[in-house]
Amino acid sequence: MTNPPGKILLIKPSSLGDIFHSLPVLDALHHCFPEAKIHWVVARGLEGVLEGHPMLEKLWIINKDEWKKITRIQTTVAEVRRLFAQLKAERFDCVIDLQGLLRSGIIAKATGARMRIGFAEAREGSSLFYTHKVKGGRDIHAVERYLKTASFLGCDTKLVRFPFLPMEESPGDGLPVDGEYAVMVPGARKPVNRWPAARFGELAARLPLKTVVVGSRADSILAEEAVAASDGRAVSLAGKTDIRGLIRVIRGARFIVSNDTGPMHIAAALGIPVFALFGPANPIRTGPYGDGHTVIRKEIPCSPCYKRSCKTPLCMNMIKVDEVAGRIGDFLRRRR
Repeated sequence: MTNPPGKILLIKPSSLGDIFHSLPVLDALHHCFPEAKIHWVVARGLEGVLEGHPMLEKLWIINKDEWKKITRIQTTVAEVRRLFAQLKAERFDCVIDLQGLLRSGIIAKATGARMRIGFAEAREGSSLFYTHKVKGGRDIHAVERYLKTASFLGCDTKLVRFPFLPMEESPGDGLPVDGEYAVMVPGARKPVNRWPAARFGELAARLPLKTVVVGSRADSILAEEAVAASDGRAVSLAGKTDIRGLIRVIRGARFIVSNDTGPMHIAAALGIPVFALFGPANPIRTGPYGDGHTVIRKEIPCSPCYKRSCKTPLCMNMIKVDEVAGRIGDFLRRRR
């Protein structure tokens, strides 16, 4: 590239945690190429993280989950054709595919950009659609892996920043608890990554401050199970906030106890202390990024296994409430 890029497209549709992991790339590009117009491809339902972001010129919202439905194939074909035509008309100078799947690789190719950057080890053959391949590596945190694409373009990535949207409301607005509170996240997209929900409640019952349980609408049953075991010390907001509301709740927390899931990454990006419960997943790759966090896991031969399901998730079940409560107690005593 002989001149700085005037227009850049980032492709990172999902998931929630991955989008937050990608924010430092946006920050690095913005500071490296302050005149560039940066666009972002995001999945419908997650646009609230990025909508109105001052570093972004435009969001491209795709119905990727709807595209999987055979019953709407004609609609999907029409949507995809329209998307491809509109992206090509933008005449992007550079496209960065942080997703690394077949669908995202095809979107990158469809732009017609002369420079299409992706990871050499990207899955589903997506690397075939790139003009430039960056070796991201496997046993490296996702944040640092994604930043390698910005480094490839000559950006300074030594200072890692998470550029959140500015928020007018204070963290405690609309909360059902007064004073200091903890946040707990009993849900996770992969069931195998979940610590038993009742244990979150048992833990909440032992804390010296109230607990707010968060999650999506799909996590409501898990959240209520945690609340039921909390001896009245927890309340649930699962399914009752949008993404920006979730961010406000987490931003005001004293700390967060979470499985490996999106809200954990939001907390880490905000600098809120995280107690992360890990089993099948690898905290080196997807643990809470930054300092001041605590990963609680059991060293057993089969962990991390990266499986999506397990009949006997021993790695999560072996984590006891006493241990987590003890780690939190040590943290609170140090902070006093």
